[in-house]
Amino acid sequence: MKLGLALPSFVDDPAIPLAVAHAAEESGLDAVFVYDHLFRTAADGTRRPALEGVSLLGAVAEATTTIAVGALVFRATLRPAASLAAAIASADRIAPGRVIAAIGGGDAQSRDENESFGLRFGSASDRIDALAAAVQEARRSTRVRVWVGGNSEPVRRLASNAAHGWNSWGSSLARFGEYAAEVRPDSGAAFECSWGGLVVLAEDDRRAAEKAERLRAVPGTLLGGPDALARQLRSYSDVGADWVVIAPVDSRDPENARLLGERVAPLIKDRP
Repeated sequence: MKLGLALPSFVDDPAIPLAVAHAAEESGLDAVFVYDHLFRTAADGTRRPALEGVSLLGAVAEATTTIAVGALVFRATLRPAASLAAAIASADRIAPGRVIAAIGGGDAQSRDENESFGLRFGSASDRIDALAAAVQEARRSTRVRVWVGGNSEPVRRLASNAAHGWNSWGSSLARFGEYAAEVRPDSGAAFECSWGGLVVLAEDDRRAAEKAERLRAVPGTLLGGPDALARQLRSYSDVGADWVVIAPVDSRDPENARLLGERVAPLIKDRP
């Protein structure tokens, strides 16, 4: 199983995600991933800034040399399919063979982002159509691995029939295992199932619990020191995950990359 790290995208300063990307590469992680949002609404209703996903992916691709770079997920409703495919192809020219393009249709929480800028959000069916068009164009005009992100049945079916992989964000172990078994094509073609979700990691379980309380981690966040987190991630591998993508609640801290690469990854990759 490969291990990826989600970069801090909800910041003003691009030096912050680039520092985390460098730490991830130096620590031997397999990939780093950017988000694709126009802003993020905080609990108090204020809008947090967001670095634009395509621009950030290009910057990370240029700033790194060996680690895979990707998006979780590019939203098909934000750009025409041809424009997104051209952006993905450009990133592949910057980082040949290192790009993973996960594409999604957006969920109900994304509506405010689209409508705030006059972008049509559409019905669930409209979003599936936009996602299908984006995946088809990315497959047609680029060489990169294209994943489909999302848990709904139409999205899973599209992933199985038209993509190189599928990503599930925040699903439980049981639900992920059920969906991974269903979505993997019967043809035996190379296909990657990935799980992504929030994590609180520290040097040991006690410090992780204290950090989770301080950061007000939401229910469902994976939590623990390296040993405990590795056990939880191996459970996802056991039910079909080829990748796990860790999204630290304190995503700006490069120390998460060091702990994941140097302490967690060996426990996953060198298991009996």
